[in-house]
Amino acid sequence: MSAFSFLLVCFAIINVIAFLFYGRDKSLAKRHQWRTPEKVLLCLGFFGGALGTLAGMQVFRHKTKHWYFWVVNVIGLLWQGGLVIYLMR
Repeated sequence: MSAFSFLLVCFAIINVIAFLFYGRDKSLAKRHQWRTPEKVLLCLGFFGGALGTLAGMQVFRHKTKHWYFWVVNVIGLLWQGGLVIYLMR
């Protein structure tokens, strides 16, 4: 497996995990239960799961009013996309 393929698999896995974390956190919020810390959600987006977190924010309507979630996830999306483009060359 090439480094590029490995990176894509890793990104795919972390994006699915990030998406599921946002869904789980929204469910816990509705039930007023103990929730996932914001720093965990932010780190998931920044360190590989930006597409999953942005999708989770939209699908579950979760954390969409917090500007810093948008900023961190968009910055994460930019560097992750840049890395994929760089490695494609």
